[in-house]
Amino acid sequence: MTAGNDRAADETPTRRAKPVRPAGGGVQSVRRAVAILTALGAAEEGLTLTEVCQAVGLAPSTAHRLLTTLQDDRFARVDPATGLWSVGVGAFSVGNGFLRGRDLVALARPDMRHLMYDSGETVNLAVAEDGEAVYLAQVECREMMRAFARPGSRVPLHCTGVGKALLAALDPVEADRLIAAHPPAPMTGRTLVSPGQLLADLNATRARGYAIDDQEQAVGLRCVAAVIRDQHGEPLAAVSLSGPMARITDARLPGLGAMVIRAAAALTARVGGIPGPVA
Repeated sequence: MTAGNDRAADETPTRRAKPVRPAGGGVQSVRRAVAILTALGAAEEGLTLTEVCQAVGLAPSTAHRLLTTLQDDRFARVDPATGLWSVGVGAFSVGNGFLRGRDLVALARPDMRHLMYDSGETVNLAVAEDGEAVYLAQVECREMMRAFARPGSRVPLHCTGVGKALLAALDPVEADRLIAAHPPAPMTGRTLVSPGQLLADLNATRARGYAIDDQEQAVGLRCVAAVIRDQHGEPLAAVSLSGPMARITDARLPGLGAMVIRAAAALTARVGGIPGPVA
C-alpha cells in the first residue's frame, strides 16, 4: 500500500512534529527509521509524506521506502483516505514490552531500601491523583519512632513533602490551577494556607531540588522529598524521607535533601524518564 495525496496546501496540520536529526554513527537506515517513528509518535493526527520528509530531513523517495518497510512490519500505518502516516500496532506491541517491566513500585523498591539504609529514616513513594498525593509504597526504618503511611492512603498536596515536590515540578500555571481548585486547609499551626506563602515555598523547592514538610501535616514530623519524572520530563511520582523532628534536624536537612535528589534521579533513569530543568 502506498501513501495517498498530501494535505491540501491551505490545510494546516494541528500539530507538527519537531525536526529529528539522526545521530552520527551506527546503522544509518536504522537511525532513519527510528527518526521517522519518533516523528510519527510526536504527531497527534498523523503526518503526510511531505511532513515526514520535513521532520527528519530525508528525500521523499527515501522516506517513502522506509515508511513502507515499517508498514510491512506494522510499525507504521497509512490512512488511504487522507494519506496520513501514523504509528502502527507493531510499535505499540514493542512498547508494551517496556511497560510490562515498568511497575513503578517494583522498580523503586531497591532504591527505596538503599535510601532507608543510608538515611536511617522511613522512605515513601507517592503519586498525584485528583489533587491529592496517594502513597504507593513505604520502606519503614528500624527506629522505634517512625512515620507510617499505609499504601493507598491519600494526603493533601500542599502540606506534605511528596505533595509539594509534585506541585513544584509542574508548570507554574498548572500548579496555580491545582492550588486554586484545592484550597490549602490548615492541618497544623505550621501549614502554609496562604497561596502566596505556598507559591513562595514551591519556588524555594524548585531552587534547592527538594521539598520540605516542616510539621505542616503532623506536629513533630518532618519530611524531605524529590520528584521522579517520566519520559516527557513531567512529574511521575515523588520519593521522600520522613521522621521525627528529634532525628530530622535542621543540620541534617541538606544532607537528607541530597539523598532524596540522588534517589529520585536514579528512579527517573530507571523508569526511562528524563531530568527536569535545572534551577
